[in-house]
Amino acid sequence: MAKDPVRVLVTGAAGQIGYALVPMIARGVMLGADQPVILHMLDIPPAAEALNGVKMELVDAAFPLLKGVVATTDVVEACKGVNIAVMVGGFPRKEGMERKDVMSRNVSIYKSQASALEAHAAANCKVLVVANPANTNALILKEFAPSIPEKNITCLTRLDHNRALGQVSERLSVQVSDVKNVIIWGNHSSTQYPDVTHATVKTSAGEKAVRELVADDAWLNGEFISTVQQRGAAIIKARKFSSALSAASSACDHIRDWVVGTPEGTWVSMGVYSDGSYDVPAGLIYSFPVTCKNGEWSIVQGLSIDDFSRNKLNKTAEELSEEKALAYSCLA
Repeated sequence: MAKDPVRVLVTGAAGQIGYALVPMIARGVMLGADQPVILHMLDIPPAAEALNGVKMELVDAAFPLLKGVVATTDVVEACKGVNIAVMVGGFPRKEGMERKDVMSRNVSIYKSQASALEAHAAANCKVLVVANPANTNALILKEFAPSIPEKNITCLTRLDHNRALGQVSERLSVQVSDVKNVIIWGNHSSTQYPDVTHATVKTSAGEKAVRELVADDAWLNGEFISTVQQRGAAIIKARKFSSALSAASSACDHIRDWVVGTPEGTWVSMGVYSDGSYDVPAGLIYSFPVTCKNGEWSIVQGLSIDDFSRNKLNKTAEELSEEKALAYSCLA
């Protein structure tokens, strides 16, 4: 029997990430090859013409799974009945702007969008925040959409997770699909901690620890971490644009694993609401290793944290606490 369509909202849909993301959703990359979708696309009024152009292309592509397209600059219309919301739109930091200026703009945007989701989204709507500062934007959204369960509001650190997998894969000359259980701890920023302490690689002799196979702690504790932390800046330098294709792909990975579930014995990184696990302050949106089953995520518990890692976890938590305080000051 055919499945009912799932309504998926993409904000900032006329932008670069949105343009890369919507065909992936329409093709079944996010929710599966048998799941029909109705796309809701939102952007700001100056982008209305470009947004209509994206809608025209979606129609022209004749995606069999795509059962409808809503393209609008009205946040209420965009949020009506949506089951999944991918929040790509935000206000980017521009040259000469202070952090508080950027935060103030994003607080305003996410307050408005949270209120619309609160009032008009489907029950049990799942939310993924992509726009930076992603962790804190997700926290603001949670504040103004109190009826959406805190477990349903997440932010994207899967891009960093995938970047870490890619770096290990290249270093060891193995298939990226054979590498698993890296972790991104903390903020989607340059303080994030890409951690391979518990990561493994599938080999002909069974699973082996990444640290054992790389056999270079100086690289793993130095260049590897900084490469993943600074990858976005490196792509901007190379492309003259920020990551779009990889961001869109990782957003699909995040939602797919959340909805469909993670493979047995495998975890992924998601920015989720901290319950105090690993001594991370409760009340932050913080990236943890998680497993997913039946549409729910759970933080992987009981992993050993050495002193090097503890310092990294604390540093990124401190930055998130500062961001939270700055965001809440903008609400005053």
